[in-house]
Amino acid sequence: MKISTLLLSAIVLLASCHQYDKTKTGLAYKIISGGSKEKIKQGQFLKLNVEYTVPGLVDKSTKKDTVLNSSYEHIPAYTMIDTARLGKHNFTEILMDCAVGDKIEFVMSIDTLKKMGMIPEYNRIFAKGRTIQGRAEILKSFTNEKEVNADYLKELDVEKQREVSAIEKYLKEKSIKTEKTASGVFVEVQNPGTGAKADSGKSVSIEYKGSFLKTGKVFDSSAAGAPPLNFVIGAQGIIQGLGDGMKAFATGGKGRVFIPAMLAYGPQGNPPVIPAFSNLIFEVSVKSIADAPPPPPANPHIPDSSLRKELRLKPKAQH
Repeated sequence: MKISTLLLSAIVLLASCHQYDKTKTGLAYKIISGGSKEKIKQGQFLKLNVEYTVPGLVDKSTKKDTVLNSSYEHIPAYTMIDTARLGKHNFTEILMDCAVGDKIEFVMSIDTLKKMGMIPEYNRIFAKGRTIQGRAEILKSFTNEKEVNADYLKELDVEKQREVSAIEKYLKEKSIKTEKTASGVFVEVQNPGTGAKADSGKSVSIEYKGSFLKTGKVFDSSAAGAPPLNFVIGAQGIIQGLGDGMKAFATGGKGRVFIPAMLAYGPQGNPPVIPAFSNLIFEVSVKSIADAPPPPPANPHIPDSSLRKELRLKPKAQH
């Protein structure tokens, strides 16, 4: 008789339940000491890795349990400790019992989360009777926001280099020759085009197809018969990596632009189409390059667009 992954996970957890404690909300958890005896204090800032996995819900692309969210192998999370605002039925509930260097394993109940109003309705992922298994590791503590910001900027650089290395490995394996821009974008020029190349402030018109570097899946493309995509290089409304890559082409140019996630949609992604930390490939064909039209005169009755949330290229529905 076959045992489901979900049932097997429950059996393993129950078999080792003597190692797990429970909070007042029913969160099952285990703290693995990192050696420090100095507990977390009110007002500290923490740097940590966190991951949430749904056992029994298989991800078709990886053939493994679905990972809802994970900072491991990417930019860690940062949080300030405020005892009045610690979470419920989450690992943050027990942070005051931990020290820097500690690791936490925890199990959350979907049913409990729904009763607490944290999940509006059951669905395919958050199904009745299911659990969310998590792990966390407290990496470092800080005393003020200045220290946090300095550390975060370092992590941004590390993440970008990690993405650049992944693209370089891909290009080497595929024997693709590219030019690397100063920002870290890789451009394969199949046809440079004729005339002056695109540059900052120029308006370009392109046909394109966007896909994921990791899987090759197409997430967006110019619709057949639809007008080309028009944008001004360096202006809001387009991801930085695509704008930088276009500078290698003139009118009639064709090629591919390989973009690190941090120069595309970064840690946030563009849900539900583009996951966080997605390296992208754009196949492009340049239809025209022209001077950008002058900006419209300011209207004191209309809020300045610079005050709005930064716009980015919005993927269209797949065709």
